[in-house]
Amino acid sequence: MRIAFKEWAVVVDALATGRQIVILRKGGISEGSGGFKIEHPEFLLFPTLFHQQRESVIAEAQLRHDIIQGAFPPPEILRLEYFCRVTSWRRLDDLATAQRLEGQHIWRPEVIADRFDWGRSKAIFALAVRVFRLPAAIDMPMAPAYGGCRSWIEVDREIDIANSQPVLAEEEFAARLRELEAAMENR
Repeated sequence: MRIAFKEWAVVVDALATGRQIVILRKGGISEGSGGFKIEHPEFLLFPTLFHQQRESVIAEAQLRHDIIQGAFPPPEILRLEYFCRVTSWRRLDDLATAQRLEGQHIWRPEVIADRFDWGRSKAIFALAVRVFRLPAAIDMPMAPAYGGCRSWIEVDREIDIANSQPVLAEEEFAARLRELEAAMENR
């Protein structure tokens, strides 16, 4: 696998620990007028410390952020530890639906509202993902091509995902997925 998805390190932690199974995404600035697209059904998680992560998440996640930030690799190293499979996705075209996901992710409610309203389209994407831990963390050089405010990155080498283990058992993931999809149903 060579495709990676850039996401806040604190969100990667929430996904990796099973705290959440959803990624909410508006799209990166560099993604052009078409905005965010679900381009890849499987991808590596590319953790970043950019933007206002700590202030944008709930108090419990702020504590995790402080721990993560202290243990994050130096800027010249990219550490890959997880990959995801998209099990379902939906474009949320009304803020009320996005707000019903509260408790299933670590973002603060006002951050969701701000992201929803940002840009021309008043929408946000919700990706339900099954997360897998790679057999071993992979450190590689942080290439200049990985920079910028965009979601999708192609890393410089193939990453073997064989023998990766799901972070949630099948039954627990299925129950969480049902809960997430029920929250996104139009009411």
